[in-house]
Amino acid sequence: MADLKPADIRAMSADQMDDEIVKLKKERFNLRFQRATGQLENTSRLREARRDIARVKTIAAQKRAKTK
Repeated sequence: MADLKPADIRAMSADQMDDEIVKLKKERFNLRFQRATGQLENTSRLREARRDIARVKTIAAQKRAKTK
């Protein structure tokens, strides 16, 4: 998966951000299973996925706060 840049995330709509969060959570779930079964080759991807989720959630919260 490509790196999620903050500028790219800010350009997304709220619905797109929600979809991105769901997609990243599914990926993280799959990565956790791969790690548990010993099939995960790129172990740093778990950390990246977790941080991507946090990045999208943070920017989504900032957008919601601006609209209020």
